[in-house]
Amino acid sequence: MEFLTLNPIICVGWIIVGAIAGALARQIMRSQDQPFINDVILGLIGSVVGGFVAGLLGFARPDGGLDRVIINLIISVIGAVIVIYIGRLVRGRR
Repeated sequence: MEFLTLNPIICVGWIIVGAIAGALARQIMRSQDQPFINDVILGLIGSVVGGFVAGLLGFARPDGGLDRVIINLIISVIGAVIVIYIGRLVRGRR
């Protein structure tokens, strides 16, 4: 049950990684600039989607440190790109 206790520093880290991932995904997909909070939300949703896809593909995550942050950022960006792509399919825009 250790994962149920949220460390404020970790939450700030999630927000930072989410914002970076959301902004990178928007650049990759050439989407319009959005407010900061949209990038954070997109990045956090991308983290969930990317983590799910990585789990399906059998990728293992490193134990900790900078390696884990970089891997999580890459997974979050990939997930956010997937979310943007699915959103475009649903809305019918390219």
